[in-house]
Amino acid sequence: MIFREVEDRDLIVQARRGNVEAYNLLVSRWEKRVFNYILRLVGDREDALDLTQDVFLKAYQNLCKLEDLSRFAPWLYRIAHNEAYSLLRKARPEGEMEYEPRSSEPGARLFPIELSLAVQSALKRLSADQREAVVLKVYQGFKFEEMAEILGCPVSTVKSRVYSALDLLKQTLAPVTAGD
Repeated sequence: MIFREVEDRDLIVQARRGNVEAYNLLVSRWEKRVFNYILRLVGDREDALDLTQDVFLKAYQNLCKLEDLSRFAPWLYRIAHNEAYSLLRKARPEGEMEYEPRSSEPGARLFPIELSLAVQSALKRLSADQREAVVLKVYQGFKFEEMAEILGCPVSTVKSRVYSALDLLKQTLAPVTAGD
């Protein structure tokens, strides 16, 4: 991870000087992670692809505003957060759910795809704030301090969101996986 930070820092310096190839390399390193993060927030592949492009365009346009080059990842995810929530405010009615949970007999074993759908459905039951906190922590691997920077709130709030969300997920998923 330290080597990647150093390499990212060098690429940012080069991109600031107008080296488009350096920026393209940064994009190729980060686009899959940013796309997956946005996809989990907005739930639509096409929207996530469009937003990912918007994120990297805005990042390129504002690269000179990044003061601490070692903070590139939280800065980039903050842009992604803002873009995703801007779309969600415009497009999605409150409480919309894409997947309905499947009922399962207690003790029944789930296939990996069923388990994945159960987790996806359980995530959709969380509040948007809780879901994003879980995605950043569990799926993206950010530290609490970085998450606070991305979300624009205190570390204590981030921890509260993560732990309460994990408790809810445990309650929601426990009956589905019981008896393995």
